[in-house]
Amino acid sequence: MQVRRLDTARRAEVNRFIQFPFELYRPCPQWVPPLWQEMRFVLNREQHPFYEYSDAEFLIAEHHGEVCGRLAVMNNRNYNRHHGQRIAFFYYFDVVNDLEVAQALFDAGQAWARAQGLTTLIGPKGFLQGDGLGMLAEGFEHRPAMGIPYNYAYYNDFMQRLGFTKETDFYSGYLAGSHDLPPRFFDVADRAKARRGFEIKSFSNERELRQWIGRIGQLYNDCFVDNWEYCPITPAEMQAIADRMLSIANPRLIKLVLKDDDLIGFVFPFPDLSAAIQKAQGRLWPIGWLHLLREFSATKWVNFNGLGLLPQHQGVGANSILYTEVARTIRECGFEHADVVQVEERNAKSQGDMAAIGVSWYKKHRIYRLEI
Repeated sequence: MQVRRLDTARRAEVNRFIQFPFELYRPCPQWVPPLWQEMRFVLNREQHPFYEYSDAEFLIAEHHGEVCGRLAVMNNRNYNRHHGQRIAFFYYFDVVNDLEVAQALFDAGQAWARAQGLTTLIGPKGFLQGDGLGMLAEGFEHRPAMGIPYNYAYYNDFMQRLGFTKETDFYSGYLAGSHDLPPRFFDVADRAKARRGFEIKSFSNERELRQWIGRIGQLYNDCFVDNWEYCPITPAEMQAIADRMLSIANPRLIKLVLKDDDLIGFVFPFPDLSAAIQKAQGRLWPIGWLHLLREFSATKWVNFNGLGLLPQHQGVGANSILYTEVARTIRECGFEHADVVQVEERNAKSQGDMAAIGVSWYKKHRIYRLEI
């Protein structure tokens, strides 16, 4: 068995890196593949905005010519500069059930990170804000929301045996479409709109929504600056995030909160297309796009991948506006199930508010840490 650096300039090499988990998870009905075009974009050092300021190494483990593991390790210089850290992040860790292969991959990843002058290895954490966080630690019986990692249970055992410790956990929660939001939330939301001038901005099409992308990116930077995973989004990254988001979004579901024409909050619901992506095997062409198109109207699941509110407007009723919009989206669009995606355990306010509106936490993703 050997571990080697992937040559991302060679298409065949990139395809081997992308294809491996398709083979690994073939017997697993819960696993949702990534989209091939998105993965090729991530490994394209000439086009992906991450490489404008940072660097990454992609590693592949092989035994007798067959791939048996993979790993990406990153030096996110914007993150380290903002937080005053020397952290290497890892992502795209997939491995057969063999601790020796996992050890070899992480040994090579640590060597690369140390050569970059980095002192800590943390992950899984991806290349862009909005990439799924952590390693699934609870909820293996459930299919993940779109873009959220799924892995075999033995991964967590490997991490502990390799010396990694817990950094933090992210929880995802379930909300039944039949759940009735307590009336007090609607009362508080209505009073906040009347007294403080809050209003909801909705969209009728993608073109209209794209005109707000720059302001939404700035709002994200202002809302989440104190979050563990926060890294300032560059304009080029925001465009890449927007392109990915709009490829799976129904613009009519996206809601913004305004006060006197100032953007102060948002709710990002997405129809869950996981079943279609499974059918398409992650490929939009030649017929994968038909599966996605059908699922847009057929799916009974909605994912809430983002709720944000400027700190100065929290606690004055604007939070209730966000939660009532969640309830209205589920009810008016006929969704039977909702997945509230990845709230960090230390975010006590969001954890408590979600529980108050009826969310039950049923999946946990863990971020691991290793001093190197």
